[in-house]
Amino acid sequence: MPHIPLPPEHIGIRGAMAFRPETAKPLNEIVEILLAGPSTLTKGERELIATYVSSRNCTFFCASIHGAIAAAHLGGNEALVKQVKTDFTQADISPKLKALLVIAGKVQQDGKLVTTADVDAARKLGATDLEIHDTVLIAAAFCMYNRYVDGLATWTPREPAVYKEIGERLAARGYQSNAV
Repeated sequence: MPHIPLPPEHIGIRGAMAFRPETAKPLNEIVEILLAGPSTLTKGERELIATYVSSRNCTFFCASIHGAIAAAHLGGNEALVKQVKTDFTQADISPKLKALLVIAGKVQQDGKLVTTADVDAARKLGATDLEIHDTVLIAAAFCMYNRYVDGLATWTPREPAVYKEIGERLAARGYQSNAV
């Protein structure tokens, strides 16, 4: 049960955004830029970063919805998404993405844990400065989004089908189309 009265027709972050729509616009804009805008990282890779961070933060809603969006971008590969959440080092993803997930995991714990060696390792595997920047910002932003969802105890359904349907829609249309 949410800590404040949130619109019951909206799940997860959508309920919090509907409660205060003026904050929804900039929150959606940053997600649109980071996860769906132009980038040398694929949309699936960026969604995997958001999913990984949300999973580490134990935020069921965000890990589920972004996992579903990632799977939609990755041809329905739900097994890969699950592997990234449980042990990305064994996942069938590029070494560059693995290095970026190391950075994202450190940002999730404490941004000061990211070292020059972490950044150099990502660069050696082909990561650009923009990809490193965006990985750090995705991880930091999702820590905020996760705390927003969990701090208000938003309504979070447990049925995977709910997330799959919404994930496919968001993958196809982007985040701005889902603005409150």
